[in-house]
Amino acid sequence: MHRIPRTFSAALGLALAAGLAALPGTATAAPATGAAQHYTAAASAHPGTGKADNQAFYEAVMKSARSKQAATPYLKAVVVTYDASNAPSFASEISRSAQIWNGSVANVRLQSGANADFSYYEGDDPSNGSYASTDGHGSGYIFLDYTQNQEYDSTRVTAHETGHVLGLPDHYSGPCSELMSGGGPGPSCTNPYPNSTERSRVNSLWRNGLSATTR
Repeated sequence: MHRIPRTFSAALGLALAAGLAALPGTATAAPATGAAQHYTAAASAHPGTGKADNQAFYEAVMKSARSKQAATPYLKAVVVTYDASNAPSFASEISRSAQIWNGSVANVRLQSGANADFSYYEGDDPSNGSYASTDGHGSGYIFLDYTQNQEYDSTRVTAHETGHVLGLPDHYSGPCSELMSGGGPGPSCTNPYPNSTERSRVNSLWRNGLSATTR
């Protein structure tokens, strides 16, 4: 596949930065990869990858979302805002992923909007595929790889990577019914829904809502 030139002009700050018709002629690529949680086990052999990094990513997203929730304390669920403007080819998959998670859990809600808590990027990265990347201190983003999203079900890939933002680690040895098994079950697996254990875990992680910010 032709490697698409990369440009990156968006500033991340605390806003954190994981499909498909025809490929676009250009792409807005993400920053250089640090520690990452990949969709496939083969790509996950990456220095610095680990549950601690994913935990830092999740905690930073939670902190950002909860700080903004102070303006609307009557909401029972924490609202996590995402920016999909740098992944236009995956707009429908990102939207569908948010719908899936919003219909699966009650204590956190994903919505598109300004002043985002995390962002999606797209591009061509055959060495790493799709991943949720973090520096181990919370800063991060979700990157969606063109080639991998042609081989694997793109909505599953997107929902899986979004699961990292909500606090779930990879579990490649799991069955297709387990969303965080990622590419482990192979390309034939198209399930984009978290199972009951994963839903329960996310609800548990986010169950305290705004109260957690005042401890």
